[in-house]
Amino acid sequence: MKITKVTPWLLHARAAYYFGRPGEYIFVEVKTDEGITGWGEVTTTHPVANRAVCAILRELGPMIEGDDPIQIEKIWNKIFRRFTYMGSRGASTNAISGIDIALWDIRGKALNQPIYNLLGGAVRDSIELYTHPDPNIGPDEARKQGKEIADSGHKALKFDPYPSMAEEQNGYLSGKMDARGEAEGNEITAAFREGAGPDMELLIDAHGRFDVPTAVRLSRSVSSSNIHWWEEPVPVESTHALKNVRAQIELPISVGERLHTRWEFVAVLEQDLTDFLMPDVTWTGGISELKKISTMAEAYYVPISPHDASGPINVLAGAHVMMSVPNFYKLETARHRLDAYDVFIETPIDVREGSLHVPDAPGLGIEINMDFLRANADENYRGD
Repeated sequence: MKITKVTPWLLHARAAYYFGRPGEYIFVEVKTDEGITGWGEVTTTHPVANRAVCAILRELGPMIEGDDPIQIEKIWNKIFRRFTYMGSRGASTNAISGIDIALWDIRGKALNQPIYNLLGGAVRDSIELYTHPDPNIGPDEARKQGKEIADSGHKALKFDPYPSMAEEQNGYLSGKMDARGEAEGNEITAAFREGAGPDMELLIDAHGRFDVPTAVRLSRSVSSSNIHWWEEPVPVESTHALKNVRAQIELPISVGERLHTRWEFVAVLEQDLTDFLMPDVTWTGGISELKKISTMAEAYYVPISPHDASGPINVLAGAHVMMSVPNFYKLETARHRLDAYDVFIETPIDVREGSLHVPDAPGLGIEINMDFLRANADENYRGD
């Protein structure tokens, strides 16, 4: 079997719009000469980044056409090493991720096995999820949505309770949060706790926005609401800043969605800088790399909780890996109801009582709705 074509599909799908994304998704189609097609996903957070990744994917296609798609490790390294002189993290690993997921989908289909069976087999029956309320809501709505999420069977929810500062509109971060924003964050967090009840695990996402003293101050201020983790308290560029925060706070820390490949996780693990790791399968290097990072973390007894809040392939790719991973916490999803994904796929994702039931069909276990893709694809990045 040989790879015949790699196609990035840039989709305008506002019906499946989540968070602050522009309603765009990148799907990666890899075709073979035996009629087996694999699908991957790469979804970034800005239209400029989406088009940059699509351009890279378009250029990578001819480089691996003619290769055997079953040789996943060989292809991964073939692509990765082409970027070492310009920087092999970021957009390059985004592109690798999409192709890698598609190759695992092909392998599963060729062998008539779900991907998790090819990764060592299942160690659990289903994948427990954590989810999100709507962003930028006040205390009353937080109380209401907290209860809705608890009633859905989910046992954990994540949110960012802090308002945007004016300076952030241009991408600049001073790292500060004023007293009014701090009080607002505390009030919203308390409302989620009230609505969701005492057993809900509340996860706060700081989005890497704060400097060291602000991250420390806010974590102490909000801790009375019994917070399960404090995510990305400082910008990801400095492990020194993370170490400084780690030494001063009591809340458990989670990091990793903006770390790329196993190499960027080494310092975090070796220096004991986190309690949870949350790599994104579409950013860090695909199914192959997520499995390796998970195994590294297992040696340190650090739980893995993939950041999978983009599209349906993102969710299922992470879930297949976690089916085979002992040190798994929960998988992220964008909402407690995932019916917005239904337009992309022929069969809805099966979520019951806060858990994802991974399909046992070959590969990822889904079929793509090609009519929807053709109707919603960017004219510059689409297939036949």
